[in-house]
Amino acid sequence: MKTGKGTRTGQYLALLAYLVFLAFPFLWLISTAFKPARELASLHPTWIPRDPTLANFRQAFDEQPLLRAALNSLLAALCAALIAALIATPMAFVMARHRTLLARAASGWVVVSQAFPFVLVIIPLFLVLKNLRLINSLPGLTMVYVVWALPFALWMLVGYVRAVPTELEEAAAVDGAGRVRTLVSITAPLLAPGIVATALFAFISAWNEFFFALVLLKTPEKQTLPVVLTHFIGAEGVADLGPLAAAAFVATLPSLVIFAIIQKRITGGMLAGAVKS
Repeated sequence: MKTGKGTRTGQYLALLAYLVFLAFPFLWLISTAFKPARELASLHPTWIPRDPTLANFRQAFDEQPLLRAALNSLLAALCAALIAALIATPMAFVMARHRTLLARAASGWVVVSQAFPFVLVIIPLFLVLKNLRLINSLPGLTMVYVVWALPFALWMLVGYVRAVPTELEEAAAVDGAGRVRTLVSITAPLLAPGIVATALFAFISAWNEFFFALVLLKTPEKQTLPVVLTHFIGAEGVADLGPLAAAAFVATLPSLVIFAIIQKRITGGMLAGAVKS
């Protein structure tokens, strides 16, 4: 069906408004991070700082161990993303190719599990990690991130696996390839965009996670970046706005950089090159 010019213009305007809505908090964060204290206290705030300064960044790094916290977050998020992707890929292959009653029940449970609030699982989770002696440790936190990311990662990859033509796997079977060889040599390369997208989701989810890190990590040297950001808020709830904005801006950079690097991989055709012409 042909779309009229008015409808197309309305679509573009709606898209532009949505982009502005998404970009506003980030742009305001950048503006606040570079404003001196007197501009932050002004009754007439401006978008562009009149006298840009790096003092907020220096103060943020002097007051809190941001680099160490960022390293802790990076290690936990990277390990969680890689492990979740490695576990979810073969599980998704089995669930997509064997549509049994058990597979359908597992798919339903994956969807239902996403509705569980953090507070509902934190007490049994704490007790399990305590018995395993993983409280106040990055490996224990990473394990939690993997378990929490797996349901959605599995749900994502099942859709990607079902989009891969079964004829390719049947041809590999005719040539004598087993299930493992077919998954590694045929299906997995075609799933690369889906695996990357899944790993990116798990990374961002772990990088931004706050509640589990707050409850499970007690030693300041092991705390992650979201937890350290709360240290810029005083006992009476008054935020040190300039350093907090600077630290929050630094915290958003890794996700933006990683997404910018792998965006072509995500948006690339999943089956590009699968069949030679």
